[in-house]
Amino acid sequence: MHYIDSHAHLADAAFDVDRDEVIARARDAGAAAIVAIGESIAAADRATVIAAKYPRYVYHTAGIHPHDAADFDDVRDTEAIRRHVTASAVAVGECGLDYHYDHSPRDAQRHAFESQLRLATELDRPVVVHSREADADMTAMIDTAARAGARGVLHCFTGPHAVAEAALSAGWYVSFSGIVTFKKWDDLALLRLVPDDRLLVESDSPYLAPVPFRGKRNEPGFVRQTIERLASVRGTTSDALAELTANNTRRLFGLAMAEPHS
Repeated sequence: MHYIDSHAHLADAAFDVDRDEVIARARDAGAAAIVAIGESIAAADRATVIAAKYPRYVYHTAGIHPHDAADFDDVRDTEAIRRHVTASAVAVGECGLDYHYDHSPRDAQRHAFESQLRLATELDRPVVVHSREADADMTAMIDTAARAGARGVLHCFTGPHAVAEAALSAGWYVSFSGIVTFKKWDDLALLRLVPDDRLLVESDSPYLAPVPFRGKRNEPGFVRQTIERLASVRGTTSDALAELTANNTRRLFGLAMAEPHS
């Protein structure tokens, strides 16, 4: 099995003690590449260093998470993201809307998200989008951005169907994480809703470890369990699903990759 982890927080401090070993285990598990998420400028700076150490294997993004939108500065942060994308970042984000925690005011979240959508469109890079309990605003903003030419992925998606349908209608992608392996997960229709050519998989590590690792620190090497669950629900083989999601991730992010590790 060769897959791509489309969303891993490799720059997180949770990996500071054994990051190289985590990456080695991911290779051994079949990960052909990992996209390291820069959910802040500081995280993007760290992810850049990691990606430089693992060329054509680790890639990185740069953006401002909705939790931090209250501190978003149009000039400072937009230019910092632009610098990363111009140099090496493959996407803008993680950005988006989170009305569950509301760590930042909703108007600030919308402003930061809109600014990053506009920048991604200008730079012709995809956006990596976090969406939680902001369905009406998310659907409207995806529609507006897509008409302007924005493309992207709803990461770690758990619903509702209407938001996925809006993204898919815009030509965007939808990514699933280890959440779909949890015993409480019962929305099998959502897992079948996404067409083959718009489906991605991710770890969202160090968070949301899949069964049977739930409760432990998550790693990119654990994406295999998510693939197996999705393949079972969608009536295909794990190898086939790993291959198609890897191809989708390459296409979305424009990855130029080394030969798969054996």
